[in-house]
Amino acid sequence: MLHRTDISFSRSALVLLVIAAMNASVFAQGSGAAASRGFKAEMVVLNANIHTMDPKQPRARAMAISDGKIVAIGGEGEVRELIGPNTRQMDAGGRLIIPGFNDAHVHFLETGQQLSSVDLRDAKTPQEFTERIKNFAAKLPKGRWILGGKWDHENWTPNNLPTAAMIDAVTPDNPVFIDRLDGHMALANSLAMRLAGVNKDTKDVEGGEIVRDANGNPTGVLKDAAMAYVNKVIPAPSWEERLEAAQAATEHAASLGVTSVTDVSAGTDVGVYQELLRRGTLKTRIYGCSPVSDYRRWERTGVRFAFGDPWLRVGCLKGYSDGSLGSTTAWFFQTYLDAPTSFGLASDEMATMPETVQKADAAGLQINIHAIGDRANAEVLDIFAKTEQTNGVRDRRFRIEHAQHLRLDDIKRFGGQKVVASMQPFHIIDDGRWAWKRLDGERLKGTYAFRTILDTGGVLAFGSDSPVAPLNPIWGVYAAATRRTLDDKNPNGWIPEQKISVEETVRAFTWGSAYGEFQEHIKGTLAVGKLADFVVLSEDIFTIDPVKIWNVKVAKTVVNGKLVYEAK
Repeated sequence: MLHRTDISFSRSALVLLVIAAMNASVFAQGSGAAASRGFKAEMVVLNANIHTMDPKQPRARAMAISDGKIVAIGGEGEVRELIGPNTRQMDAGGRLIIPGFNDAHVHFLETGQQLSSVDLRDAKTPQEFTERIKNFAAKLPKGRWILGGKWDHENWTPNNLPTAAMIDAVTPDNPVFIDRLDGHMALANSLAMRLAGVNKDTKDVEGGEIVRDANGNPTGVLKDAAMAYVNKVIPAPSWEERLEAAQAATEHAASLGVTSVTDVSAGTDVGVYQELLRRGTLKTRIYGCSPVSDYRRWERTGVRFAFGDPWLRVGCLKGYSDGSLGSTTAWFFQTYLDAPTSFGLASDEMATMPETVQKADAAGLQINIHAIGDRANAEVLDIFAKTEQTNGVRDRRFRIEHAQHLRLDDIKRFGGQKVVASMQPFHIIDDGRWAWKRLDGERLKGTYAFRTILDTGGVLAFGSDSPVAPLNPIWGVYAAATRRTLDDKNPNGWIPEQKISVEETVRAFTWGSAYGEFQEHIKGTLAVGKLADFVVLSEDIFTIDPVKIWNVKVAKTVVNGKLVYEAK
């Protein structure tokens, strides 16, 4: 049975151990002894501006790679001594190299599926929203479901929710169930509601809401747990469709410099990733999470801790405590400004969450809980604290996914309780356009509190939440460092006191995310013995004006010492 800190010792790892034992001073200090003993690297990277994110050796000009791992890093002279007749050479052209981005929170298969679905994210008006659906539906056979979408009614003036009436005429033959970009509410057309049996007499469910008109008729929007009414009648995608989506996702990730992800909704998709790995077409390392309710299944198998290899690991569990701010289902201590009778919604999982977390933790599994509102975060922190009291102190790395709105006194609990704050910077510059409509200034002080979390000893693990937000980590770096909202109305940053540096942001996207999955010993920094996963960027994001980071591109992506993407 593998412990969290174990890795699979393949032939490559054994080779590295032998090399390290013979030449520890060589690779750490740069002597030429390795070359004199005849060792030659499979690949060397030269003429590079390497930011290793390793405080022991922050900068380097070159590195050598063998068997998918870094065997030397430092000055160009000593690395050149490891060049042999079969060594591949990469000239970085003086460009910046950083560790591969590790997305700590992504819905990976959904990301691939959305790439082939109707794109509604930037539809600026209800009319454009309808027109895009009309054009997409016109290309589909009758009966084919229209899913995905990722619409955002906050783009519209007024910001009214969409209705089935807006799309019924353009989708008479295709059931529609399209998500808001946060995934916590979705719009069904009338055909989909008929198939699901949703009508005036359908009851709301715990943790969910059916939005209704003045006469009590469903408008088409279903929130959180109520979405299950329609989800249960949507045909499951075929095996080949899932493979296509996974392949699209890994190709997309490679083009953006994302070399690892935590798929927080992997569930039964692990087999799809296994197949891509078998075919040799998987370009992204994956840590797959199952629903927290699955802990009994894991417990029955006797599994202790996450297991797998550096390409594909499982063993984390994902739960929900509330919904989202955009859907007014995030759970708060006080009501919404624009919904003065609503505190949001606690998820239907919260009634049993204390027992579930305690038992799942006792089984040795890592637990990640989604929490947006301040009450949701406080309740989850309380559950984590009680679980540790019950099960004893150990390195468990509880995670709160999003940790979006926090009471000021709760921020320091992340460092104090050693809870990883798994957060997504892009949401700042998106939500900042309209969050003030829902929350007063006092509550907003604890919104995306990156600076305070770090200053009070917490660990940030950054991700994207794709396809809720774009997968591009460069935009995430821009967001954390500038906090300039997408509407350009906050040029100095939204809640600017919570800005962090580019260096701190990249560390959260690399080392922090690796730490968040117990893998900082093999990835997240560029150092001898670690995985050769790195990205070459078009510009130096550490020296340019942070506002210009938005336009920086990925020039090359290398995973396991292999070039998996190169910009044309």
